[in-house]
Amino acid sequence: MPDRRILSLWFPCLAAERLIRARNLAVQGPLAVVAPQSNTQVITSLNGAGLAAGLRVGQTLGEANALCQGLVTQSADPLAEAAFLARLRRWAGKFSPAVAEEPPDALAIDLTGCAHLFGGEAAVMAAVDSDCAGMGLTVTSGIADTKGAAWALARYAGQPVAVARSGDSIDQEARATRSRAAKRHWTRGGTAPQRVAVPDHLARIAPPGRTYSALSPLPVAALRIDPKITAQLARLGLRRIGDLLGQPREGLARRFGTGLVLRLDQAMGHVAEPISPAPPPDPFAVSLRLPEPIGLTDDLMAALDRLLPHLCARLEERGRGARSLRLEAHRIDQPPEVVTVGLAAPGHDITRMRPLLELKVADIDSGYGIDMLRLTAVVTEPLDKRGTDGMFHPGRPAAERPTLDDLVGRLGVRIGLEAITRRHPVDTHIPEKTSKTLAAAWSEPARDWPPPPAPRPLTLCRPEMVQAPERPEVPAEFRWRGRLWHLAEARGPERIAPEWWLDDPEWRSGLRDYWVVTTAEGARLWLFYAHGAALSPGWFCQGSFA
Repeated sequence: MPDRRILSLWFPCLAAERLIRARNLAVQGPLAVVAPQSNTQVITSLNGAGLAAGLRVGQTLGEANALCQGLVTQSADPLAEAAFLARLRRWAGKFSPAVAEEPPDALAIDLTGCAHLFGGEAAVMAAVDSDCAGMGLTVTSGIADTKGAAWALARYAGQPVAVARSGDSIDQEARATRSRAAKRHWTRGGTAPQRVAVPDHLARIAPPGRTYSALSPLPVAALRIDPKITAQLARLGLRRIGDLLGQPREGLARRFGTGLVLRLDQAMGHVAEPISPAPPPDPFAVSLRLPEPIGLTDDLMAALDRLLPHLCARLEERGRGARSLRLEAHRIDQPPEVVTVGLAAPGHDITRMRPLLELKVADIDSGYGIDMLRLTAVVTEPLDKRGTDGMFHPGRPAAERPTLDDLVGRLGVRIGLEAITRRHPVDTHIPEKTSKTLAAAWSEPARDWPPPPAPRPLTLCRPEMVQAPERPEVPAEFRWRGRLWHLAEARGPERIAPEWWLDDPEWRSGLRDYWVVTTAEGARLWLFYAHGAALSPGWFCQGSFA
């Protein structure tokens, strides 16, 4: 898609530089942002001095301290980092209205038709560098026809390709040998040609329609693939993207999975990868700063009693109902504690929200005290005149709605709303497909179940083979589940045909004649005789009556 131009911005030191800005830290040496992972502290971000000291993201704190004395560490704050990236997105809106966040440290900008307003793409990059330098941020950028290509240029343009240590690697040839070879192969008169230095910002701009040549010299890691696949490709000598472009696609997909081929197609523009601008900021949030830190559950609930009326009034004023609530408890000594609750039906009723939050507040670790609370309606839905919960309930009494919804909501706080399901009827004549499972929080109870054409068993199972003569007549005796059964009474048959437009492995035996069989031993079974199609005919049992 050569008519599109995408700008990718990567902030490699975002979390560390955010802390320096927010806390006015006078850090001259290495600074590392760490987060707990598997009972250890792992580096999630470094400032420029930390990167220059040889440290890397993903390194354990113990290893980093051994390599770099005097390392300053700060705890990661994912919520604050996400909020800072959102502010950067709003800043990037000066270049284009289509800006998308790429957590945790990047932005993607659809620059199509906007670059000329700033004097061209190189001028846009210069403006980005100037603005970020003024904000104290490190940024690298790339511009190309596709999002994947711009992402690759922003991170890998100008970097050498890593060489796998294998005995047959020609790239391990000594530099002096390669230098002599270059001079030896220059046969024309005069001085050998010299490489012309290209400005860094121009090297990160792929001209329109030149994605192939721009990506070919980059390492395969620039395709946003798993590092394990990168290592496998390197062992085969496929270290640059250009090495992959000439390989058969079927072989790459068969050996390394379809993910590699998909990333390659996205980078080259064969598969669309649109940029989805972030939605406008959610206005349904209220906060409360406390004069003194609190930690008791009763104090937290008292604070919530002051927040909930304001949030519900704002929702009611806008005609919306909350589906999901997030409570952030900001502690004075540690990152904030965050709890989330979901409602079975959207609404703005305080009496329905408070009990759900109360169940979660007890799980908050207040540390040395909480000095601010923030309550946000993360997911909201429009309400209408069909009901205060925004849903239409045919034949459902008004008094029953909050009772059932509150029950589902309370259970959802403990086990998750997705774990609570209900059955709904399906219009089909196949016995095992007459119902489907739906999430209780996003569906309504079925009121009118269509009656079956004949009685159905209480327990329905997959067809189990019955040892009996292979003829349509109900056998006088048969063996099922290792036991011999004797016929006392049989009612039927009820013929059911398979869905010919679907290839169902369970119905490859063709037509079925179902019988309600009462045995002399007292059991009532649901047997059927399969007339045979792709499989041989025979008797089967598919359920039992009460």
